[in-house]
Amino acid sequence: MNAAEHRRPVPTDSEAILNALPHPVILIAPDGKIVDANMAAESFFDISAQFLRRQSLKELVPFGSPLLALIDQVRTAGSPVNEYKVDLGTPRIGGDRQVDLHVAPLTERPGHIVVMLQERTIADKMDRQLTHRSAARSVIALAAMLAHEIKNPLSGIRGAAQLLEQSASSEDRMLTRLIMDEADRIVTLVDRMEVFGDDRPVARGPVNIHSVLDHVKRLAQSGFARNIRFIEDYDPSLPPVLANQDQLIQVFLNLVKNAAEAIVDLGSDGEIQLTTAFRPGVRLSVPGKKSRVSLPLEFCVKDNGPGVPEDLLPNLFDPFVTTKPTGSGLGLALVAKIVGDHGGIIECESQPRKTTFRVLLPMFNPAKKLDDTTLDPSSDDAPAAPTHTSQT
Repeated sequence: MNAAEHRRPVPTDSEAILNALPHPVILIAPDGKIVDANMAAESFFDISAQFLRRQSLKELVPFGSPLLALIDQVRTAGSPVNEYKVDLGTPRIGGDRQVDLHVAPLTERPGHIVVMLQERTIADKMDRQLTHRSAARSVIALAAMLAHEIKNPLSGIRGAAQLLEQSASSEDRMLTRLIMDEADRIVTLVDRMEVFGDDRPVARGPVNIHSVLDHVKRLAQSGFARNIRFIEDYDPSLPPVLANQDQLIQVFLNLVKNAAEAIVDLGSDGEIQLTTAFRPGVRLSVPGKKSRVSLPLEFCVKDNGPGVPEDLLPNLFDPFVTTKPTGSGLGLALVAKIVGDHGGIIECESQPRKTTFRVLLPMFNPAKKLDDTTLDPSSDDAPAAPTHTSQT
């Protein structure tokens, strides 16, 4: 424990309760200054509580934000007000931060207003991903059928080119070789597409995510990320994730490789951050199931590159969508498929100098069979231990 932690006052019961809430809560004075804030508010605004207390709310939210009008309305009427799907995004905290607002007067302190923010990003992206998965099933089935039908005539075309090559002139052999090379290239692409039609259940068991991330980091540092600085911010108390270890390695190796390519122009300033955390409040309603699925394990890959173009973000995990001049656009699509096969979700938040790929997965429940491919509907709300940060 360092000296700053020794000087930190012990929180009161009410402060401890506020800090335990997963949603940002702030207290606004009559002059619009922030009087107090919980830990979730620090994380949301990316500012310490000490610094928040020196700020006016209008300096942190977009110009003309509905939140400012709501506070005035509550102060005038003296009764609570709720507002839904309000965008509080700014360049500092991110461009798309939709929240539900719960604003109420603090009767014990006249003129003071309590504001609670409930971020909608995760819930909305869950809904979108479930919708996309349902819509994608027919496309995947069509792709699998086309892959099978395309490979048969390609085999005949390649065989015919080989026969022609035997009696062709040197100039014509260049053309027959071109036909065979292009046929092989199309077969390779079709083979990669067939992966998306593989609906076999994934064999899953307990996996230590930190072992996976350490393995991925070693692979990266011995190759494509040799000169890149890694920062690790891990929660050592995390339970095992319910997953297939080889497929998880494939997911995070792909994400780290993308991050490394995004920051290649930054040189020694390039930085990749790997984080793990326990988020007990994330639960997902799956069509066809009565119980809600708990996705409490959060794993992030962050980089300080230029970011993903805003017009690509909504379709970033679709096949053939890529920001790379020579990319195929199948890497992130395969990542999304693997995460989806594990019953999880993946999302991307991006702005210049701060891009985050966030993976949410179910935890392993030892009370269930290892070969059970259904998701764990239980919700283990045990608090996570303090995280530790290290740099390499």
